Amino acid sequence: MLHQFSLAALLLAVSVSGQAAPLLIATGTLGGTTDKSGLGSLLENGVDANNVLGGTGSGLAWAGGNTFLALADRGPNAAAWNATLDNTTSYIPRFQTMTLGLSQSVSGNNYSYALTPTLNATTLLYSASPLNYGAATPVDNAAGRYYFSGRSDNFAAGGSANPLNARLDPEGIRVANDGKSVFISDEYGPYVYQFNRATGERMATFALPPAIAVVTPAATGAAEIGGNTSGRVANKGMEGLAITPDGKTLIGFMQSPLIQDGGDGGRANRIVTIDIATGKTRQFVYDNYLADTRKTYNSSEILAINDHEFLVLERDGKGKGDGSKAVVKRIYKIDLSGATEVGALNNGNGISGESALLPYAVNKTLFLDLKVALNAAGVADANIPAKLEGMAFGEDILEGATRYHTLYVANDNDFLPGTAGDNLFYVFKFTDGDLGKTGGFVNQQISAVPEPGSLALMAGAFGLLGLSRQRKQASVS
Repeated sequence: MLHQFSLAALLLAVSVSGQAAPLLIATGTLGGTTDKSGLGSLLENGVDANNVLGGTGSGLAWAGGNTFLALADRGPNAAAWNATLDNTTSYIPRFQTMTLGLSQSVSGNNYSYALTPTLNATTLLYSASPLNYGAATPVDNAAGRYYFSGRSDNFAAGGSANPLNARLDPEGIRVANDGKSVFISDEYGPYVYQFNRATGERMATFALPPAIAVVTPAATGAAEIGGNTSGRVANKGMEGLAITPDGKTLIGFMQSPLIQDGGDGGRANRIVTIDIATGKTRQFVYDNYLADTRKTYNSSEILAINDHEFLVLERDGKGKGDGSKAVVKRIYKIDLSGATEVGALNNGNGISGESALLPYAVNKTLFLDLKVALNAAGVADANIPAKLEGMAFGEDILEGATRYHTLYVANDNDFLPGTAGDNLFYVFKFTDGDLGKTGGFVNQQISAVPEPGSLALMAGAFGLLGLSRQRKQASVS
């Protein structure tokens, strides 16, 4: 499904609302209920097939041209089947390769756009060496191909940062500049891994600051929160991930403050930068508090404008999918140049605690109020997706002699289209001037590579499909 927007009509709505550019120019819907994984086995809840399509906006990455990678999280867990696992299943984490075709029509001085999403391929994430599973092992495992899993009990004794643990709740994704690999952040460890883009095999693991992990993992979020005094809050780990345009640095964003920094509802969120070549990390502070609402909000995504400035997506959990009305869906601009690296304080041991961290919080300025922009396009608060989570820049567009940059925003519908709506993609256009005084917008330069789906990869997929069919009756418990 695609939606067309007339620039003239939107400008009229914008002038009435007072919302300035960036401007919404197109919305697209990715239809269908199954992906292209070829998996035939059922998940433990007996409801959702292992090839179910959903949640494609947990993370969104541009791969050059009109190709994007969309990331689902740990899988469907809305159906109650085992509360001791938070109803999670052995869903295999994956990313979807898709075309987001943005077309332009011109009539006089009026430009209109349409967005057509098309699913091209599904890539499953795995390790070539054995992983730690709980009571169930993914039935599609094979020698040299040990799949990660959304099940919350897939970990061994010890802290949550063990890279041999199979559990993975991916939330952020970016493409390497050579186009051959992807970086993915998760909430369970939290982890940041590098995967082969074509095959899904894990290539590298980045060690994160010890303060971010929990000492005592548990299969339920409540038990993890109650059993730890430091580290990430359960299910609120490294939600966002950016990569600098030069491809040298990753920037991870925690969804909420760490337990020792005030926990969920606190103000001092941590940003972690990772030098890809050396693995060296640095930590910065972001204040989640909004003075106009007098509340704090979780952070869903971070996106690089250049090597030191970033866009940050803050949101509430209100809107379609929550049975309520959206209030806060905003994108702020921040600058890490000149910011204090809090991990270097206290003789290099870092500091913690909300009161200690907040004096070092980076400044932020509003770039785009998504709620206001969607209202201006006729989307009521109750129909704005509760979980707007993915952001990516795309190709520039021209309107006459004027060049615009494009920003794509996606939602996570939690695999519940009947409740949270479709897999949606919103496209905004903006100029350098809309960014205000910055170091200049620099889009990532990604080398073109063949997409997954080549004949060789398809042959491998058919072999996997055959294995899946042979084992689809195998039970998991």
